[in-house]
Amino acid sequence: MKFSWEHIHLRSPDPDATAQWYHDKLGAEVVKTPQADGSMRIDLNLGGQKIFIAKAMPGKAADAPSSPYLGLDHFGLLVSDLPAAVAALKAKGVTFTMEPTQIRPGTQIAFLTAPENVSIELLQRG
Repeated sequence: MKFSWEHIHLRSPDPDATAQWYHDKLGAEVVKTPQADGSMRIDLNLGGQKIFIAKAMPGKAADAPSSPYLGLDHFGLLVSDLPAAVAALKAKGVTFTMEPTQIRPGTQIAFLTAPENVSIELLQRG
């Protein structure tokens, strides 16, 4: 049996603002599709990965826990020049929870925080 990635699904109190953040900060393509009920579905294409953003209804969703925690902790994005990516994102006001760090020869990582406390790892492999 073979599996392949289909999508990541995020919940947000403001899907439009969340989608705009991913577009402005990470260059994600925002795809809006009208639904039969008159609502608008908001998806992202981020480096070929589909990310669905659904509205979190008040009182129906909990805040994201602080890392580290059990379950999905973060997702990672590959970059070719980590120091340049970090500098560019900081210039856009992005908050980092880990500065660029070499975890082994030829591999550097950094972590940033996206809306709804989503943790994203930037990774450069040499």
